[in-house]
Amino acid sequence: MATRRRTASTRAGMKPGMKPDVHPGVHYRVEVLDVTRHLFQVTLSVPRPQATQVLELPVWIPGSYLVREFARHVHRISAQQGKRPCTLTQLDKCSWSVQAQEDTPLTVTLQVHAHDASVRTAWLDAQRGFFNGTSLFLRVQGHTHLPHTLEVVAPTDLPDWHLATGLSALQVDRRGFGTYSAASYDELADCPVELGAFWRGEFRACGSDYQFVVAGATPSFDGARLLADTQRIVEAEVRLWHGKGRAPHSRYVFMLWAVSDGYGGLEHRNSTALICKREDLPQQGVKTASEGYVTLLGLISHEYFHTWNVKRLRPVQLAEIDYQRENMTSLLWFFEGFTSYYDDLLVCRAGLMDAARYLKRLNKTLNQVLQTPGRHVQSVAQASFEAWTKYYRPDDNSPNITVSYYTKGALVALCLDLSLRQHGHTLDNVMRALWKRCAAGPMSEDDLLTVLHELTGTSWQRQIHAWVHSTAELPLQALLQAHGVRVHDDASQWAQRLGIRATESQGIQIKTVLHGGLAQRAGLCAGDEWLGIEVPGPRGKAATSWRLMRLDDVPLYAGQATRVTALVSRDRRVLRIPLDLKGAEQVKTWRLAIQDAQAVQRWLQA
Repeated sequence: MATRRRTASTRAGMKPGMKPDVHPGVHYRVEVLDVTRHLFQVTLSVPRPQATQVLELPVWIPGSYLVREFARHVHRISAQQGKRPCTLTQLDKCSWSVQAQEDTPLTVTLQVHAHDASVRTAWLDAQRGFFNGTSLFLRVQGHTHLPHTLEVVAPTDLPDWHLATGLSALQVDRRGFGTYSAASYDELADCPVELGAFWRGEFRACGSDYQFVVAGATPSFDGARLLADTQRIVEAEVRLWHGKGRAPHSRYVFMLWAVSDGYGGLEHRNSTALICKREDLPQQGVKTASEGYVTLLGLISHEYFHTWNVKRLRPVQLAEIDYQRENMTSLLWFFEGFTSYYDDLLVCRAGLMDAARYLKRLNKTLNQVLQTPGRHVQSVAQASFEAWTKYYRPDDNSPNITVSYYTKGALVALCLDLSLRQHGHTLDNVMRALWKRCAAGPMSEDDLLTVLHELTGTSWQRQIHAWVHSTAELPLQALLQAHGVRVHDDASQWAQRLGIRATESQGIQIKTVLHGGLAQRAGLCAGDEWLGIEVPGPRGKAATSWRLMRLDDVPLYAGQATRVTALVSRDRRVLRIPLDLKGAEQVKTWRLAIQDAQAVQRWLQA
């Protein structure tokens, strides 16, 4: 929701009848400067600057918890008042000061290199343009609470380009180029802009208007199906939060970029930016939903769910965004993890995924967590707090010392939902109660505990502490079985049996060696190239060496041998490393199956 601007008449010291001192807002003009050099030009106009006006570019974008240093893409920055150049001094990595005459309009011009193929920054080439405000727009210190306007100039040499954004239009042409308004810098920064010759479609759901734009779609793309399926997801989510009520926005924009290989999304107050593989788009004439398309629907569901869970209901530590440094919170397990629980669940409720497919996808999440040794080291609350330094900066040891607040957070939500159902309630009840209690605003863990106590009449502190703040195992198996799902222990793939994560495209390149696994005990290391194995011959005969191309070749060539020699290339040396295979068969993986279809349906269909 847009923040209401405090008017002059409400300021301290303003007497009735006094004429308010209306302070003009900040204006940005964005031009496509050079598509071949990937350059946007941004002109910032400050009608009434301070004598020493400080300008700051954010170092991160809300929703992606990593300092990304957007200022590294800025160059050719200058300032002037009228025709008079102003002294501009860089203060640190992301801020500048301008010596200006007060009450005389100040103009600052800069160029931004835009060539990051993600949802987080900016992109510009001959086919498409895209930007987030945090990558282009300097914050004018002392003015961020004022109204802001954005003018995007139509590129004359790209007549087929259009513009899509969640911002409110003031004066735009038929292609969408022109001037838009925002109540503050926060609102401006939270509304990305898509440019290009994209496909677009519209629908209306639960009293709000929705636009879907797709860049990079193939000729076989089935836009009508994407619109219809997205509408069903939207309706399912609005019903969850508001029953027969309306979403907290009158208009919403989905922006999807289809690429050869990519996946991701970033939520905004009334829009979302998404990336998927082109092959994952729905195809005309194909009725069966591919696994890739179902994954895309889950992504759409996830980012739209953030409309409520993180953009409005949000961590108390993020009540006010500090764009210049890390904003630490221990609650990402709730805001990202619970959203991850609901994404596929709501696709299922929308009738776009059956129970068997849902359990298969849940199964994948379960095994991702259970096969991560880091769950014994880091609690999911710690994972949330340390996202800035660990989650977004993974290395070969990350699976051994960290756990994902997305996946384990989703399992915490699963445990809470299934436990609540044994008390006659659901997690849906909790989410709605939190929305009401926190007035669709900042939330703490105490708010969650209070709502749980009010709904059930019992304290949930013990469960939340064990599931969130400790590294104890979650009661997954018992809860799933109580709701009609049987858990089978199946043999793992050989990568998991050996305790290895590797790429196998051209030979075996070891990326991670998991703590406690056979590979670690033998002395294999991340970075090793596993060339083959040497297997002892029968009754003293010479050993046989075999070339390995994939880890599942190990049992093929090892046969009944329980001890082999791994032939490994490390730092251009070939090493012979004894490898004991005893115990490999004891490493299991979970497989979920429907045991009581009616019980499963009661859970999945709310």
